[in-house]
Amino acid sequence: MTTQKPSVYPVGKLPQADVVKIIRKNLGKVDPRVIFGPGLGRDAAVIDFDATYLIAKSDPITFATDEIGWYAVNVNANDIACMGARPRWFLATALLPEGQTDFALVQRIADQLHDACHALDVALVGGHTEITHGLHRPIIVGAMLGEVAPDRLVRSDGTRPGDKLVLTKGIAVEGTAIIAQEVADRLRDALPADTLRRAAGFLHDPGISVVRDAHIATGAGAIHAMHDPTEGGVATGIYEMVEAAGVGADIIEADLPIYPETRSFCEHLGLDPLGLIASGALLAAVPPASAEAVVAALDQAGIAATIIGTARAAPGVTLHGIDGGTRPLPRFDRDEIARLFEAPLHETR
Repeated sequence: MTTQKPSVYPVGKLPQADVVKIIRKNLGKVDPRVIFGPGLGRDAAVIDFDATYLIAKSDPITFATDEIGWYAVNVNANDIACMGARPRWFLATALLPEGQTDFALVQRIADQLHDACHALDVALVGGHTEITHGLHRPIIVGAMLGEVAPDRLVRSDGTRPGDKLVLTKGIAVEGTAIIAQEVADRLRDALPADTLRRAAGFLHDPGISVVRDAHIATGAGAIHAMHDPTEGGVATGIYEMVEAAGVGADIIEADLPIYPETRSFCEHLGLDPLGLIASGALLAAVPPASAEAVVAALDQAGIAATIIGTARAAPGVTLHGIDGGTRPLPRFDRDEIARLFEAPLHETR
């Protein structure tokens, strides 16, 4: 009799159903000061400190190597900002590959962490650094702390039926930058050099930070929820936000802002931009009465903003196609960038 070998997870996030099972049974001490704890679609934890709420977030950078320090700070700061809070303190755990790490690499990462923290007015307050066996690239695990007045908190599960779903910048800012920086050799023969050069600059322009986006949006009108789409792309971000609130959504395909560079990369590599890691875009659920004011304020600040759909009471997310048909918005069990990195070029077409 043979014993069937248990299946192992692929690269990327754990399946949502398994995460729910784990979270429900493994929360440690029950603490009444935890206002908002772990759960699907939840960007950060909220802890009651009387006059203020402490917002806590942790996230690793595992795909990017170029400017990894900049990624680490901004990705974690984004989720603090999505709670309506100000990022204040950052800790970084740097795991560095054996046989490849020298002083120059460590100094380069340290400079990136400093520059990113300085740009956001954040203090780097601690962390850990080590050479780690078995790694072939650096990994940084960041932890960001922030604070917000209790009456200014924006919960990621606050979307209500009728809310307009606003997306800033465009789809897959981070994924486009990673592809241009990490796998440009796969595209040099197929795309113009200036396309690759522009895309590599997406890290800074339009940029992967949504801290300013969130600050402007919350100052322009009422916001019911905000979310920072990351792994699994904008599609996963939409599902996470509406399912956290127990609602659904109608998304208009023609209104989804996809950069030409992103579209070109995805067409040549056989990827779907809707499932490509998407830091840099803020997803906000805005009451209809505030939607136009929020979009106008963002546009006036030089941040592109688009109403991409509407929340509804019925569950599920429907994509209203350019061809006039409707279908469920695609779901992605793992990010498209993970599929790209683990497969040769001929397998991704």
